[in-house]
Amino acid sequence: MVDLVRDVLIMAAPKQFGPWWFVVDLCGVAGTIVLLRRAGAAAGRFPIRILLAFAAFYAFGYLWEHGLGHFGSRQEMAFWPTLFLFGYTVAGLRLGAAFAAIGLGLTALIVAGYFWAGEAFPLWMAGATGLGFILCGFWMRRA
Repeated sequence: MVDLVRDVLIMAAPKQFGPWWFVVDLCGVAGTIVLLRRAGAAAGRFPIRILLAFAAFYAFGYLWEHGLGHFGSRQEMAFWPTLFLFGYTVAGLRLGAAFAAIGLGLTALIVAGYFWAGEAFPLWMAGATGLGFILCGFWMRRA
């Protein structure tokens, strides 16, 4: 849901949205931690490993985006979701093929949109990542 909101906001006002994407993603991270706590993850303890994993992904992405890559807005919109989808794909090695299928499938949709969606790329990303993650969440609940 966070990806959907973020990408629609980017499409609606790309110049005004600027660095605020991070605030939207931070809300998503906070929501994930709240949901994990409510579900009784790790016997009710604070999920520090998950928080550290998010921090590591964001630090790695920030290093590549600002330190080495100097991405434009289109590249940035494709980079961040594929970075986290790489995590899904790697998690699939341990947690099951469903994670790998989600990671590879959504990455393929992002790459296709990057090359062929043209000016509608932010809308494509809202659908591919926003709705894609929502549908995958329903799929994972059934698995």
